[in-house]
Amino acid sequence: MKLKNLNLTALVAAVLVIASLAIPARAADPIKIGFSMAQTGPLAGSGKSALLAMKIWTEDVNAKGGLLGRPVQLVYYDDQSSPTAVPSIYTKLLEVDKVDLINSGYATAIIAAAIPIAMRQNMVLMGLFGLAANSRFKYDKYFGIAPIGENPASANTKPMFELAMTMNPKPKTVAVVAPDTDFGQSVIDGVRENAKAYGLQIVFDRGFPPTTTDFTTVIRQVQAINPDVVVLGTQPGQSVAVVRAVNEVGLKAMLVGGSMTGLQTTDVETLLGPQLNGFVNFNYWLPAPKLQYPGATEFLKTYQARAAGEGVDPIGYYIAPWAYADLQILGQAVEATKSLDGAKLGDYIRNTTHKTVIGDVKFGTDGEWVKPRVFIAQFQHVTGNDLEQFKGIDRLVIVGPDEIKSGNLIYPFQDARK
Repeated sequence: MKLKNLNLTALVAAVLVIASLAIPARAADPIKIGFSMAQTGPLAGSGKSALLAMKIWTEDVNAKGGLLGRPVQLVYYDDQSSPTAVPSIYTKLLEVDKVDLINSGYATAIIAAAIPIAMRQNMVLMGLFGLAANSRFKYDKYFGIAPIGENPASANTKPMFELAMTMNPKPKTVAVVAPDTDFGQSVIDGVRENAKAYGLQIVFDRGFPPTTTDFTTVIRQVQAINPDVVVLGTQPGQSVAVVRAVNEVGLKAMLVGGSMTGLQTTDVETLLGPQLNGFVNFNYWLPAPKLQYPGATEFLKTYQARAAGEGVDPIGYYIAPWAYADLQILGQAVEATKSLDGAKLGDYIRNTTHKTVIGDVKFGTDGEWVKPRVFIAQFQHVTGNDLEQFKGIDRLVIVGPDEIKSGNLIYPFQDARK
């Protein structure tokens, strides 16, 4: 009997030893964050820049001990800039890679393809630069990283309309051109709302097939109507083609631009060079004095030191700080709640003002920012295709709103092109 008790005691002790050894092993397992990110296709320029920023955040967090005492690991796949690739990628992330958290890729269509997956899994989804991506879904655990406020359809073009009303004489007519996509419809809806608010008549209001590559016919149609303001809602490849078409046709108007994604990236800026002169466009961050939030300068120094070697946007003003802040918010939520649970993370993110490298962030309706922070900048006096001229705010001049402007608008459009 004593021998049996001794054997039982030894067995229990052995089990306890094994269990104690297993605990730190489990604690050291990484927290996996899974997402798609464009590394090829028309969104790749911004996608690659965003990915480097996310890697830097991961390194920074791991250098401080990770999250919940565990290292962080990014698990990602190239969505090839195509929303049709998104469902299979997230299925693999969740069922094969067994990620703990998910994030979105870049741009509205990519995010919109990921939201239903997050909804089925009851997981938080941080959306990187979506324009009203959650307006149809109304998912309560979606949070958008873009400073476009609770009325995102109008936010990106509202600064352009505010700027237009400072011109003399005041404009009377507006044309809008955008693709037949969710993004394009959001732009058109926003222009309709802003035109009504500022008393402008819309004289050209139509979409184009998203596969369009030659815009000379469209721009000639716009020119024939002779509007005062031309709002262009385009995505990266389209933006390049439209700028070239405007240069070929010689479009005349008081103000041209507005909601053209891609023109904020260095590869496009250096590709188009002086063809950009005169265009006004939305921006979210430039190195203006009042936009120097804690940690932003240090992050960009790290990013720019590595960018050239990794073949990504060497300046990184457009998306890199936002991609870093995207994971900052997610990481802060994990630490604050001591949890990976979607409901707990969602409640925390929704009810907290977050401190990030792109300033304070507070979310409201549909996971959009409570307070928008979109501004408008104009390309001025660009010469050649030199990279250095696009650093700072000398060639990309902030022309509105007044509280952060760095220079005055040159108009009409054709005068700004000289």
